[in-house]
Amino acid sequence: MKTTFATQLQKYSFLLIFPTLFFLGCKGLDISNPGPLPALPSPDSEVNVPLVFPKKTLNRLINSQIPNQLIAQDDLEIGNGIEGNLSLSRNGQILSSALDSQQMTIQLPMKIQGEIGLSQSGLGSLFRGKVPIDNEFAPTFKLNPEINPDWTLSVKDFELLSLGGNLSLDVLGMQVDLSKMLEREIKQWAAEYFQPDQKLVNLKPIVDLAWEQVGRPFQVDWQQGVSGFSIRPKRVMFKEFFDQNENLTIWMGLAGQIQTHPADATPSRAFPLPNLSENTSDENTLKILLPTAISFDELDQILGENLNGRSFRVDSKTVLTLDELRSKAFGELIAIETDFVADRSNGKTVDGRLFVVGKPSYDSEAQALTFEDVNFKVISDQSSANFGIALKKRKIIRQIEKLAVFPIGDLLQESTEGIRERLGLNTPIADLQIENLEIIPEGFYPSANGLRIYVQANGNVGVNWK
Repeated sequence: MKTTFATQLQKYSFLLIFPTLFFLGCKGLDISNPGPLPALPSPDSEVNVPLVFPKKTLNRLINSQIPNQLIAQDDLEIGNGIEGNLSLSRNGQILSSALDSQQMTIQLPMKIQGEIGLSQSGLGSLFRGKVPIDNEFAPTFKLNPEINPDWTLSVKDFELLSLGGNLSLDVLGMQVDLSKMLEREIKQWAAEYFQPDQKLVNLKPIVDLAWEQVGRPFQVDWQQGVSGFSIRPKRVMFKEFFDQNENLTIWMGLAGQIQTHPADATPSRAFPLPNLSENTSDENTLKILLPTAISFDELDQILGENLNGRSFRVDSKTVLTLDELRSKAFGELIAIETDFVADRSNGKTVDGRLFVVGKPSYDSEAQALTFEDVNFKVISDQSSANFGIALKKRKIIRQIEKLAVFPIGDLLQESTEGIRERLGLNTPIADLQIENLEIIPEGFYPSANGLRIYVQANGNVGVNWK
């Protein structure tokens, strides 16, 4: 009795397998409902660099900005009936040091040259002799340099701390102290040039020259053609201060988006930079999201080289041949329609179409676009095709996953070189270069016209001070 029951159960189970497989092969995939296309991420990118200026670099920069000739005046009224012709010029290297996180001092070695004597009125008409002056001194100034949002440089809290020298002279038996005169002249000069609202230097032209090098649109030449890219800056972040070691520290950041263009429509110039905003990050980081695309025609060409006309055995009696591959979007998946012919060893042939869907993914070892979670539906007027192909579904899926490969290694390589070249910067005080750059596909997004590939670049910025 038990044996009879087991035999009947095996018989009914065997009979149930075929309708089940037939149902899975024909009804498991609803090709009429692909679902919505995925939303494309915003290609937001950012780079942030903490720059710590070595003292020698900062001193060299300051020395390069202050002219040799500082003050030159003729017929200067010194006081007490004394006048003269005086010239103030630099006399050696300027030294700087930090007072706190915002203020600094500079010691400016000077030479005062000229001559003084009695004014031409009164006794000066009798004593026309002049006393030559050739003295050295090193005044110390306190100041708070500040870079404004419009890229201009201002100086706040300018103060003369010390003249740094004795400037007393003997003029016809009279002791003349030039210290007060010099202090007055320097303060008058500072009052004219160092007002809080006085914009001393416009840094924008200098920054624009550097940005024209870094921000200029570039092209990536890869297997499927040439694509153009441009950087649209949204924010430029900036913060400057002196650290505990008295080093000038600048946090410089840029946030924006990478835009894609056809090769013949790539902009020729960099987009303009916005005004400065405060930077709160001290990280050294580079994060770039590079959007590129593969059209379905291009995808068909590469996949067709691997699949069109390709035959593979699905069992000992059946050889399946695919041809006329066509791809398109299927919601968040890629659909591949292909004709097939199944040749049986008994001489019978069945044909139809396979509607294959799969999720695009990245094989890091092969550096290729592949497909996972592959499924398909058989479309044929021959019921034997629907039934027979469904029986071999797993093996067919494995073959499709193996052959449906789209190499993108050259895209990653060209993207790497393009980013390295574009974001490297050479300046008179330092060279900046991209380091530890890693580029991987961040995601694949089917669209109406093709497959969008977002390439993520991560790294940091190295600085070589001069």
